Amino acid sequence: MLQKVLIANRGEIALRILRACKELGIKTVAVHSNVDKDLIHIKLADESVCIGPPPALNSYLNIPAIISAAEITNTTAVHPGYGFLAENADFAEQLENSGFIFIGPKPQTIRKMGDKITAIKTMKSLGMPCIPGSNGPLSEKIHDNLMLAEKIGYPVLIKASGGGGGRGMRAVFHENELMDKIELTRAEAQAAFGDNTLYMEKFLDHPRHIEFQILGDGQGHAVYLGERDCSLQRRHQKILEEAPAPFLKPDECKKISELCVKVAIKMNYRGAGTFEFLYQDGKFYFIEMNTRIQVEHGVTEMITGIDIVKEQLNIASGKKLSIKQKDIKYSGHAIECRINAEDPETFLPSPGRIALFHAPGGPGIRVDSYVYSSYKVQPYYDSLIAKIIAYAPDRNTAIARMINALEETIVDGVKTNIPIHQKILKDRQFQTGAVGVHYLSKLLQK
Repeated sequence: MLQKVLIANRGEIALRILRACKELGIKTVAVHSNVDKDLIHIKLADESVCIGPPPALNSYLNIPAIISAAEITNTTAVHPGYGFLAENADFAEQLENSGFIFIGPKPQTIRKMGDKITAIKTMKSLGMPCIPGSNGPLSEKIHDNLMLAEKIGYPVLIKASGGGGGRGMRAVFHENELMDKIELTRAEAQAAFGDNTLYMEKFLDHPRHIEFQILGDGQGHAVYLGERDCSLQRRHQKILEEAPAPFLKPDECKKISELCVKVAIKMNYRGAGTFEFLYQDGKFYFIEMNTRIQVEHGVTEMITGIDIVKEQLNIASGKKLSIKQKDIKYSGHAIECRINAEDPETFLPSPGRIALFHAPGGPGIRVDSYVYSSYKVQPYYDSLIAKIIAYAPDRNTAIARMINALEETIVDGVKTNIPIHQKILKDRQFQTGAVGVHYLSKLLQK
């Protein structure tokens, strides 16, 4: 087992990792910016190291500072969580070259899956269904791009090869707007990712966002842990997820799950990973693979009883998967609401001091949060302050429990998006049928 793990993250995921380490008897090191000294996991870790000022670029994205912290604390391994450096192949490579274990896939795997063009080419070669598209970078020539869009058929989607988190993509519905949107997306991609490479694919008009969780040990074994529906999104950012995906045929999901495992084994994949798809008209289309723990991993844990973070730690220690596919059983339904410190009307961040925080409880309720009464929500980082998960034997009961949980939740001092979640959960369309990725934007216009 690993002796000491440095947690290269903050907030709820850092606390989640720390708890898993403590259960396994692993010592922990928490790194933090100088405004994050009051985070709970900092107080609970065996050691802590300040790595810089609050802007993420000077702290949580500062690779030399994190490696130095690992060196001075005699760390064994580094867990990146999600966001920040979690899918940075250079970070993983520098850690391993410095003698530390990166808790995640091999650097070359991260690099290959991080480039969307390369990822799609790889998946196609392994038999994964993909959305019709450019099959490579867009040309600099106007004529070539116009011909390509006409061949694919409008509407099309322009996407940054190095994009992620909903950034670097634009839908194009008419030929006369194609070139302007390509140039806008190129500029955004260069500014956000340092790479202006773009590609084009067919824009699906009523898809659902379905993802499949896998675990691989990098030693020839992999398993799938079912699927999640992440269609509830605003500006490509997920806000509510559930597992299993409702209103899908089990045999459809089983077929794709088995294909994901087959691909993971061929890739010799190590760690937790997620294959993301768009689903429309009875067909799945691969869009990307996330080579890290997902924010929404908790709903999968609730329906399988498997601690995904502990599995990450075991795999990183060199152990083979202890789980066999036949041993994985699914039970019940789980829904997660991401609680953000933001104005529910304008969606602007709402940093500030939380005067009173009261978490909900009751049967089937799990709260992953790092805030507490008197905690000051910082303006420098993501606005996620809590994840509330409701688990029940069936979806209707899970919805009812979540509605109760949201009513019980008190976050006094900052604004939150709880009213949006309440509106979704009480909406008849959400309660009784499948909703696509465009559902939420339409609901919020009502």
